[in-house]
Amino acid sequence: MSSRVLRKLGLQGEKDLNCLGNDESDTEADFSSSSNSKKKQLNLNRYDLLNQQSHSESEVKEDDNETAGSLNAQDGAIDLRDASRRKKKKKKKKSCKVPSSNTRSSEDNIEDEVERSVREVNEILGEMEEAEASNLADAPAPLARKCFLTIDHRALNKNNELRRIFGSKIVQNEQTKKRGRSRGTIRSTVLVSPKDNWPQIGKPGISMRLVETKNGVQYFSYEHSLNYQQIQMRFLDAVESLNPDYIVGIINTHPYHVDALLQLSDLCRLSDDLSMAAEFIQRALYCLECAFHPSFIISSGRCRLDYRKQENRSLYISLFKHMMSIGSRACYRTALEFSKLILSLDPDGDPLAIILAMDFYALRAQEYDWLLKMFHECEPTRNLSQLPNFAYSLAVAHFQLGDVEAAHAQLQKALIQFPGVLLALTEKCSVQVDSRILNSPFFRDATDKQSKSLTQLEVLYVARCYHVWKESELLPWLEHNVHRVLDRVEANDPLVEEWGKHRQTRYPATPRNILRHIILSDVKDIPILTSEELPAPMFNFDPLPPSDSINLYTRPTTRAYEENGTLVIFLRSLMPNYNMNQLVSDEAGDEPAEGAGGAGGSGVDLRRSVASLLDAMRDLTIPILMTTLELLQYDLGS
Repeated sequence: MSSRVLRKLGLQGEKDLNCLGNDESDTEADFSSSSNSKKKQLNLNRYDLLNQQSHSESEVKEDDNETAGSLNAQDGAIDLRDASRRKKKKKKKKSCKVPSSNTRSSEDNIEDEVERSVREVNEILGEMEEAEASNLADAPAPLARKCFLTIDHRALNKNNELRRIFGSKIVQNEQTKKRGRSRGTIRSTVLVSPKDNWPQIGKPGISMRLVETKNGVQYFSYEHSLNYQQIQMRFLDAVESLNPDYIVGIINTHPYHVDALLQLSDLCRLSDDLSMAAEFIQRALYCLECAFHPSFIISSGRCRLDYRKQENRSLYISLFKHMMSIGSRACYRTALEFSKLILSLDPDGDPLAIILAMDFYALRAQEYDWLLKMFHECEPTRNLSQLPNFAYSLAVAHFQLGDVEAAHAQLQKALIQFPGVLLALTEKCSVQVDSRILNSPFFRDATDKQSKSLTQLEVLYVARCYHVWKESELLPWLEHNVHRVLDRVEANDPLVEEWGKHRQTRYPATPRNILRHIILSDVKDIPILTSEELPAPMFNFDPLPPSDSINLYTRPTTRAYEENGTLVIFLRSLMPNYNMNQLVSDEAGDEPAEGAGGAGGSGVDLRRSVASLLDAMRDLTIPILMTTLELLQYDLGS
């Protein structure tokens, strides 16, 4: 108990407290003059004073002045002990010597034990933090190199960016208009914002498991239940039938079948129903996110998904299509976060070549520092400087950051590396170039002296990024550096000749991941690949599977028809040489080689047989119709 409370009681120390219960105590007159009141005061519990209201400062000061002279040495010891306790709590010293009486109380011993325990725990935690820091310092280089893949989960919500662009009231009003009748509680997710009118997801049959953990990186894989596998086989049959009603029927009975949602989204996009196409993609992502493993933390940048496995590709395709959809709505910051998420799933393989789009979204989102950081960290292993999009985007990033000298050097280097971009870019931006540039063979004949794959990359960059160059400050800067490059060409700069050889040798063919990127991007200005370069059949829900694909589903082979079936008898009546089983066996046995575009002998024979069948049916039905018309005319005339 503090000395101030003791002074209020008129006590002189702890000895007086011990004598409160004794009727013969010398301090009875200090409390009351009457014997009745004295007994009541002596029977009070000293800890009840803690519940009473504190006295005012003036009363405390008066009491202090009155009783200051009556304090003994033991009171001073108590004050020093209280002050030392407060000092220990603030500074957390390991040891503190406090002047006290000869015998220490049990409270002091308990407090010393607690402080000792806390100090030991802090020491243990400190050692653990040091160990964790040393482990992070000793982590392999790839983890430190890919730190730019860390994702801000708040930026994955496009509504946050729309609020920043248009204001929170406009976005809130728009969401209120689109809100439909609720069918129950919808699970909250990070990748998309589910709508109230979506059906309950229940158990769609998709789950995710942790395969292994290696060097701080976790590898996951999706798994399909037996029921979902049966639905997937129905979906593959519906796709091969080329009847969209079958796909719609699957969605009606199984509203969260991912591949059916992706395929139906493409059908809506072809019919210019972009809002419904975007909603189907969001529903697919919603289903896939609900199946995430608890350890699958997308913001960490250390979760991997093997693209070779057939079940894992749906997440890649859904994320890519969703990125393109929100990017078309000018939500470039959100699209950049989704591109980082796609790359983090397989940063070394990059199965969708997302690296070709990240620079565009970074420039449009004004993330110039992040773009430069990404380039410097990935350049030693990915050679990003040999891609047209990064060569030009780095120059724009330096220019926007105010580093003019570095911007001039990088843009001139990009023009020397990829001169075929210039004329296509100025034409897309509706800019008329001067005669010196137009008549220069270095820029005019650039596409004739390079491979088709490099031209494809240049056209892809121009078709996607020409909006970046429409700013008023960039076009004069581009024109100035083009003339500087022409001066270097006329001066026989060795870099010009060096890169002229590189353009002929370093881009022999288009990799498969870049072909997937072009197909999924659906950019109209990119030259369409010839049928000899694309295997058949090809579907947008799984374009160009890897050559080492791990397939769970195989497309069913059409069964052979019975020899005496009704359909076979009817076809033979039309064409005596028609053999259905022969066509089926040819289709199942002959596999078109890659690069042949699926135009094997079996496909040609099948088309010829179908054409012959149609001709035979036409030859049969036309005479019947003519005879019927003649009979009708005869009846009418008679």
